[in-house]
Amino acid sequence: METKLLAVDYPVLNIFWTMLELFLWILWFFLLFKIITDIFRSHDLSGWGKAGWLVLVIVLPLIGVLAYLIARGQSMGRRDVEQAQRSEDAFRAYIRDAAGSAPGGVGATGVGTATGPGAGRSHVDDLAKLADLRDRGAISDEEYQKAKEKLLV
Repeated sequence: METKLLAVDYPVLNIFWTMLELFLWILWFFLLFKIITDIFRSHDLSGWGKAGWLVLVIVLPLIGVLAYLIARGQSMGRRDVEQAQRSEDAFRAYIRDAAGSAPGGVGATGVGTATGPGAGRSHVDDLAKLADLRDRGAISDEEYQKAKEKLLV
């Protein structure tokens, strides 16, 4: 009985080629699903426009995907950025609500509400406002750190 090595029948170059094909297929499916979700997420397309793009992408995938990327690629990126911004805003609003609605007026940091001139505000609100000012570029990182230290002392 003679044993045969499988590596002899499948050279190294063929292994690399097969791996490249596999990765390209995975990339293709990611791109296809990204485009399909963008079609449904787009508010500037009518129902017929969405149906037309979907049919084009499914029936003629290569031409449909390339045409979609050429025609709507820039707006696709803008919608991604807007979606990320909405998610970030919703997350910040949730954090503010959760910190403000803690029992006994204690914020998420375990620190009670301020007793100074802004007695109705908590440290969490002040920190959120400082972070917002820093994000908008109204104050520098140095100023932000100094103001944060004053609040937390």
